[in-house]
Amino acid sequence: MEFRKVVETRRSVHEYADEEVDEATLEEILRQARLAPSGYNLQPWEFLVLRDDERKAALAEVANGQEHVAEASASVVVFGNTDPAAHAGPVLEDWLDKGYLPDEEVKAAVLENVEAMAELPEAERRVWTTRSTSLAAMTLMLAAWDGGVATCPMEGFDPEALVDEFDVPAGYEPVVIVTMGYPAEGADDVENDRKVRRPVEEVVHYGEFEPVAETTVEPGTTAVGGTRPTASDD
Repeated sequence: MEFRKVVETRRSVHEYADEEVDEATLEEILRQARLAPSGYNLQPWEFLVLRDDERKAALAEVANGQEHVAEASASVVVFGNTDPAAHAGPVLEDWLDKGYLPDEEVKAAVLENVEAMAELPEAERRVWTTRSTSLAAMTLMLAAWDGGVATCPMEGFDPEALVDEFDVPAGYEPVVIVTMGYPAEGADDVENDRKVRRPVEEVVHYGEFEPVAETTVEPGTTAVGGTRPTASDD
């Protein structure tokens, strides 16, 4: 699809067809997701992909029993590493090798900055990793829909129970769950008009930040004026 069409037709889909997303398609989506930007290119994200029924059911249980977690072809937990320095060495060596840094001295200075970030309070590091990891999660969803695979991002889960259930080591923040699959025929999330979005003139501020006290959106208005999404669009 053209990028504009991907953005304008992507929906959060809760009803999935029985057809499975094949391994090659899933791998390609994840390959694209990892191309997302991140602070210092530190790439703190990790993707836990669950495909078998038992593991998806366990995830659904810690996600408030939401059925589409278990019914999706794949459910992906996107984690963020809360240690900014975890992958800094190889990443900065790559910067140096490709000419983004002039010499070892500058590389050492950048590494020192990253290591200082790693000493920040846990709450600040959780915010840091969520910012970068969210970019990867959105890239995942756009890449999926470009291939006709629908997704649904979810923040409704118990993070502590999730970490315990899947034996996730300390230092990883569960940022979002993304369910994936082909849309079921007649799924409301596909067939109904897109849910309304706040207008551009309300959310964009030039020069001065002046948020409105109350939104001006009206129920029944369209978000983009586009067409309903179909997996076969190209």
